[in-house]
Amino acid sequence: MSSGAILRLHMLQRHLGSPESRGMEPASSPLTTHVLDTASGFPAQGLCLCLSRLRDHGQQWTELRKRLQGQLRLRAGVQAQRARQRWHLIPHPHPTRYTDPDGRCPGLRPPGQMKAGTYKLSFDTEGYWKKRGQESFYPYVEVIFTITNEIHKLHVPLLLSPWSYTTYRRS
Repeated sequence: MSSGAILRLHMLQRHLGSPESRGMEPASSPLTTHVLDTASGFPAQGLCLCLSRLRDHGQQWTELRKRLQGQLRLRAGVQAQRARQRWHLIPHPHPTRYTDPDGRCPGLRPPGQMKAGTYKLSFDTEGYWKKRGQESFYPYVEVIFTITNEIHKLHVPLLLSPWSYTTYRRS
């Protein structure tokens, strides 16, 4: 195994096995995510993401953090799909979130604001890979999940490469 591969492997092992990756940063945040770039072996810093919630009536998504610095580039098919689902944006004082240098996005929802329901984390993977001069297969990744207990803390990790992704639930 090359020294670069060994370095990437050690970095991933540290992130996946560290107490921080098992916990919820910060402690008060009911929902967190952590994205690792498995192609480089490092955290996916600067990945744009947003959180939405499916409305109970009419199965409509409502974006929980309004993007104030431009819109994600969406393909025509995605735009048509969103039009059919009648997306509704909820104004929020903060721009769409980006992962920090450790690949984490703490505080997706303030304490006490998580409700039972179906949620979606949307990641702008095309933008992330383009910034790195890399072609990719998935222009975006949407992770849809259900929260049944508002008081439980949830962590939604994403392992990302230009050609694949994996996600799972941690709590």
